[in-house]
Amino acid sequence: MKKDIHPDYHMITVKMTDGTEYQTRSTWGSEGDVMTLEIDPTAHPAWTGGTGRMLDTGGQVAKFNKRFGGLTLKR
Repeated sequence: MKKDIHPDYHMITVKMTDGTEYQTRSTWGSEGDVMTLEIDPTAHPAWTGGTGRMLDTGGQVAKFNKRFGGLTLKR
């Protein structure tokens, strides 16, 4: 393997929005830096699978169904 091509991994502290902190290895910042999160991955719907619903009233899905809704597979 080539030398000096890999990023420098070092210990940083990650501070969650609720104030809890943990140590991890990262290439972000430098040794001992604190990364403060603005969005908490333990509570945000993007990471927890949230209860999001797809609302499409007259949008792309409706247009697709109007155009191709009558098609069936023939054998």
